[in-house]
Amino acid sequence: MQNFDILTLVFLGLAVFVILKLRSVLGQRTGTERPPGEIFDRRPPAPGEGDRADPSGAASNIVPMPGTRREAAPVEPEARLEGVIARDAPGYNGLLEIMRADPAFDPAEFVAGARAAYEMIVTAFAGGDRRTLKDLLSREVYEGFEAAIRDRETRGERVETQFVSIDKADIADAMLRARSAEVTVRFQSKLITATRDKTGAVIDGSPEKVIDVIDIWTFAREVTARDPNWRLIATESAQ
Repeated sequence: MQNFDILTLVFLGLAVFVILKLRSVLGQRTGTERPPGEIFDRRPPAPGEGDRADPSGAASNIVPMPGTRREAAPVEPEARLEGVIARDAPGYNGLLEIMRADPAFDPAEFVAGARAAYEMIVTAFAGGDRRTLKDLLSREVYEGFEAAIRDRETRGERVETQFVSIDKADIADAMLRARSAEVTVRFQSKLITATRDKTGAVIDGSPEKVIDVIDIWTFAREVTARDPNWRLIATESAQ
């Protein structure tokens, strides 16, 4: 009996050792493992999990093809000009030609962009910011502006310009010259501007007086060009 008990204890000890060894090598289940079937699950994602979901709540993998959705009716060029320019204005027909050549051209957005460009150019010229001017001006206009800045710097002068307001920005004319769209805008603004010499004395303008300024600028771009930017190609002062 004693021998049997000793052998039994030996085998039990070996069995416990093997079980512990297996547990240390294979690890233990924690209850958080993914079931084997989930690894190969290819069911559509639930609503909110994927890029598209059916409004009814059922998942959908359908990619809409062109023509399957109701598209907004295109707006006629004449309708897009309402409120921008009068039908009897000089630039009306020119804008129509530009829009037919470049359907993406939006006259209202152009005017908003021209206002921003006007302020940027005037401010950059006063500050001698050649880099900004080069991006917004044609080569010929840039050369004229740069020469004026260079002369001013040679004399040690500096210009201080502050915009008070841009009261109006109206399209005065427009035309399509070959593939070049040209739009002329009449700006009416209020500025405070003064020029100081190298000693700081004011030699032109006033650092306190608000003046009315009217500028007539022409912008252009190639309607077939990939570059969407317009550049200033001509300037004129009405004063």
